[in-house]
Amino acid sequence: MNIELRDIKKHVFRYMQIVVGCALTCLGFNLFLIPSHLLMGGVSGVALIVYYLTGLPVGLQNFIYNLPILYLAYRVFGHLYAVDTVIGTVCQSILFDVTHFMVDWSICSDMMLCAIFGGVIAGIGFGMVFRANANTGGLDVVGAVARKYYSIDMGTVIFALNFLVIMASIALFNINVALFSFISIYVTAELTNRVATGLNREKSIVIISPQADTICYDIMEHIHRGVTFLDGRGGFAGERKNILFIVVSLTQVSRVKTIAHHHDPQAFMIVSDTSEVSGKGFTLECESYEDARRKWEETHHHV
Repeated sequence: MNIELRDIKKHVFRYMQIVVGCALTCLGFNLFLIPSHLLMGGVSGVALIVYYLTGLPVGLQNFIYNLPILYLAYRVFGHLYAVDTVIGTVCQSILFDVTHFMVDWSICSDMMLCAIFGGVIAGIGFGMVFRANANTGGLDVVGAVARKYYSIDMGTVIFALNFLVIMASIALFNINVALFSFISIYVTAELTNRVATGLNREKSIVIISPQADTICYDIMEHIHRGVTFLDGRGGFAGERKNILFIVVSLTQVSRVKTIAHHHDPQAFMIVSDTSEVSGKGFTLECESYEDARRKWEETHHHV
């Protein structure tokens, strides 16, 4: 029963995240992008062009244009993928028109600020939807199909189709609209990636040193992070090397560097950005280092 309740809460939270993400996306459009006559890539961009020319509701257009794409998602990727796509598409289409009254507020008259802030808010919204393992239809599905059947990079397909939308805006409107729309699309893409991959970005560190044992002990003793030994072999002489692998927060990087340099000034070290870190010690609770050390010593003492 507890497992079923936990699963229900998980799905409720996921769908709430999709709704909130769609709402933020629509706020970015209706508060900033549409009042400045800016465009967005994909199906939404086509809907905006038609809206500027004819006044047809953006949400209704978005839903109609996505109908063949929803069918494509069902045929190619199956029932579950199609359901999540339908939920995201319908939710965003409805909220587009429900919040359309905000266009008349005109809270900002500067086109640059509208491009930036509209892109930020829309990007956060899209990122939340993607983080919930859903999408809002459009070119994401087309890009996924192209990648599956033609081995074409998904980002390349989406960029090419977005580029065509922007070129159409130059022909229909003017170069300023196109340039500011480019800025908005870029900001949206960056925020979408940031939110979708996780804002809690950590650092992964690889250390190669003859003093690996001592460095490992000091890191665990003073920084209280787990360290993993990897077996390696030098390419020149074929000698065995101990390689340390550790994931730490941004504020702990300098302390790791200090410890490694103290024991071996010539230690080889790589520091890389890492996202989506999960598990014991990061997203799962774990016992303190002191308790774990005490239990280990007691166990090995009896042995």
